[in-house]
Amino acid sequence: MKEPRPKADPNRVCLGAVSGAHGVRGAVTIKPFTENPDGVGAYGPVQTEDGSKTFEVTITGRAKAGVTAKLEGIETREQAQALKGTRLYVPRDRLPEAEEDEFYIADLIGLRVIDRTGAQLGDVVQVADFGAGDLMEVALVGSDKDKKKTVFVPFTLDVVPKVDLEAGIVMVDPPNGVLESE
Repeated sequence: MKEPRPKADPNRVCLGAVSGAHGVRGAVTIKPFTENPDGVGAYGPVQTEDGSKTFEVTITGRAKAGVTAKLEGIETREQAQALKGTRLYVPRDRLPEAEEDEFYIADLIGLRVIDRTGAQLGDVVQVADFGAGDLMEVALVGSDKDKKKTVFVPFTLDVVPKVDLEAGIVMVDPPNGVLESE
């Protein structure tokens, strides 16, 4: 089970992650975390999580799990494959402001999760989309620290009626059985 990730750098947003090499000339496949898959290359150069490398991104096509792209300076399949798992970030000030009822996933990680009565249920670990819509992973409170139990709840308006970034909370009304012990 995953521990909640520390709150992300508020000045940067992850646009996607390299999922592998594409072909033999240094192209990569990127799993985008943007609403529009091509958005990975729309906001200027990207940086690795540690900031040690910067790449211009040129989207070259679509792939089953995202987009294919050329990263400036990556010329061989081996260089591309070495980037597998690399998360790609841009400064937040390059992105448009989120609209009402829209959120950057980076802003949700680490928020307290409460129910309608205000009781704390846990913390947001991640928001993922496995193909059937966004799911919010919650690390439940009261779990053994070494075996922290997490659950996924649909990230829909019915199940997550309120997100208050300023207060640092996400209110959930989970479907029956989601929070019950195994």
